[in-house]
Amino acid sequence: MNSDILLGLQWGDEGKGKIVDVITPKYDVVARFQGGPNAGHSLEFNDKKYVLHLIPSGIFHPNKLNVIGNGVVIDPAVFKKEIEGLGLPLDEVIKKLIISSRANLILPVHRILDAANEKSKGAKKIGSTLRGIGPAYTDKISRNGLRVGDILSTNFKKRYDEHTARHLATIERYNFEFDLAQYEEGWFEGVEIMAKFRIENSEYLLNNLLDQGKKILAEGAQGTMLDIDFGSYPFVTSSNTISAGACTGLGIPPKKIGEVFGIFKAYCTRVGNGPFPTELLDSTGEDIRKAGFEFGATTGRPRRCGWLDLPKLKYAITINGVTQLFMTKSDVLSGFGTIKACTSYIVDGKETTELPFTFDNAEPVYKEFAGWSGDITKIKKFDNLPENLKDYIDYIEKYTGVPITIVSVGPDREETIIR
Repeated sequence: MNSDILLGLQWGDEGKGKIVDVITPKYDVVARFQGGPNAGHSLEFNDKKYVLHLIPSGIFHPNKLNVIGNGVVIDPAVFKKEIEGLGLPLDEVIKKLIISSRANLILPVHRILDAANEKSKGAKKIGSTLRGIGPAYTDKISRNGLRVGDILSTNFKKRYDEHTARHLATIERYNFEFDLAQYEEGWFEGVEIMAKFRIENSEYLLNNLLDQGKKILAEGAQGTMLDIDFGSYPFVTSSNTISAGACTGLGIPPKKIGEVFGIFKAYCTRVGNGPFPTELLDSTGEDIRKAGFEFGATTGRPRRCGWLDLPKLKYAITINGVTQLFMTKSDVLSGFGTIKACTSYIVDGKETTELPFTFDNAEPVYKEFAGWSGDITKIKKFDNLPENLKDYIDYIEKYTGVPITIVSVGPDREETIIR
């Protein structure tokens, strides 16, 4: 049996949490393969909303195993709060959740270093969520990190103190004021909670399950355009958000990868700084933000909004090997008289559909579509969608060459059309 992958094709916030929740019944295991608590996956069902940062989005389904893979960086304090916020008995969660021993830990000093570094950049700041993600991955790559398996060691506190002292020496150079005790609040309690879970070399578990014919869904965080290599660098995250990251973040070989599901919004959003060619800085952008409640699930920051960027979407499809597209938030665009989508760029006087190395002088070229109106959240069949929305979907499929097999028409798990 192969593992399928589900990931975002834009700058994150595409609605991955909801879609994972919708399709989880088809799988035996849901596994997160990268990112950390900078990623917020929102789920809505039974008139309640849940935001998951570290825990895979299949956690609410009975008899489903959830795995936090080695490619994830974990803040124990955030983990503790998230476990407490699930509304599920701890014993039940412990039975359904496994943590890779090889996943790296986010230390309190990582968050301090993140904040100090971002402040020092002034106007050139990246737009970090200040969750310590970058410093934690930096420690991992420089072979200085603490990992989840280390919390079971008898000398863990000593090693923690050594890592903390090393980073505090670095932070002194920033002239940054902080209270270490405040940052440590809940951290060691989180470590104690994590120690109650199954901590193991999950790569063995996942490959054995695949050999037994079990179905695994690899859940990505953030989006393709935030990938450390292929995103809008340097305004990116610190991990590989693309499909290849599922192999390195879970220990699953490429030959065991099956479908690659790519999620995108009917328009574009991004949080933080960085290039955004189709961004709308007018009332239309504000209308999209309000209609879609475009505020970060993790940070609460207002998201920048703009029209769909098809060259970027095609680029993301290419480097991920996407086999099926899932479109979300089509309901948000209801009521707009005209919809636009970028089909190419003008760069140095020449038209191109390739993403330039830098977007400093890239001007989007748009195609206009007739809009649609009315409440579409209760529609259950694709054929009953407004004709103009179906035309919009048809154009995207022809442009990308990939079928759109799921259309989300609202935030609730029931407001989903599977074609």
